[in-house]
Amino acid sequence: MSADDSSPLNPQPKAKGRGCPICGKPKSERYDPFCSKRCADVDLHRWLKGGYVIPGAEPGEVPPKDED
Repeated sequence: MSADDSSPLNPQPKAKGRGCPICGKPKSERYDPFCSKRCADVDLHRWLKGGYVIPGAEPGEVPPKDED
């Protein structure tokens, strides 16, 4: 097994230098990847209000069938 293998007994360290995705401050171990409960709540609010969108087909749209 190489040193790069990740397992429960040998977890990989998380990327350092990346701050909170909301405000950029250093992240907190308790609220990882955020720095505080406030930033975690801001992110949750954005998800719940539709601020983040995962691209996909419009509802009711039928994808074309592959003809072999």
